[in-house]
Amino acid sequence: MNTILRVAGLHAGYGAGDILKGIDLELAQGSIMTIIGPNGSGKSTLVKTLAGLLPARQGSIELEGRPLNGLGAPRRVLEGIAYVPQEYNVFRNLTVLENLKIAREFMGAGRREKRVLDEELEQLFPELPRHYRIAAGNLSGGQRQMLAFACALTVRPKLLMLDEPSAGLSPLLTIEVFNKVEQVNRMGVSILMVEQNAIESLRISHECIVLAGGRVRACASAREILGMKDLNSFYLGDASNRI
Repeated sequence: MNTILRVAGLHAGYGAGDILKGIDLELAQGSIMTIIGPNGSGKSTLVKTLAGLLPARQGSIELEGRPLNGLGAPRRVLEGIAYVPQEYNVFRNLTVLENLKIAREFMGAGRREKRVLDEELEQLFPELPRHYRIAAGNLSGGQRQMLAFACALTVRPKLLMLDEPSAGLSPLLTIEVFNKVEQVNRMGVSILMVEQNAIESLRISHECIVLAGGRVRACASAREILGMKDLNSFYLGDASNRI
């Protein structure tokens, strides 16, 4: 299977210190990889660095063999990376329709589609058209997350990165979010996901890496990680606990 994302020896951080201390990972094309680990392990720092929001101090990042080092976040979107942060992932003072238009128009004035969502995305997010005139800030947490997903997918990414997509959601909405992640993956989009809800996220993932102290402590199939008793007790706890 081809590799869509390759990271080697990645260092990044804030101020004088490094949060990431030599991260290596490879994401197979068409797969879902979940990143788990204790708080402060560098999970969010990693996806922000991959998205171009934080500069890499050392190491390399490649998307389909093309180097991304030195490219800012907007250029990385054009290269095929979309990123949905945990917070502030929609413009709450704008309507649902305005959020989607901004996302679509980001790809350039040359696009002439009249519909902000094509047929495939309308089928994936059937509720959104009914809320086009509603301010995003008036949506429920689950609806805002679906809007953030749709905005990211409007740019037709090859790789979608999600930072804590189920954070703050009810168990029922969490299941819905992970169902959407699976559907997006079946559309051919590779997914790199940071998640606190390790048990549920690993159940839909193909691969997993465990971060601790800014380093990769384990890298294996999601099924293997779920089956490791030491990881279950140290990182995951039982199914009712969060990392």
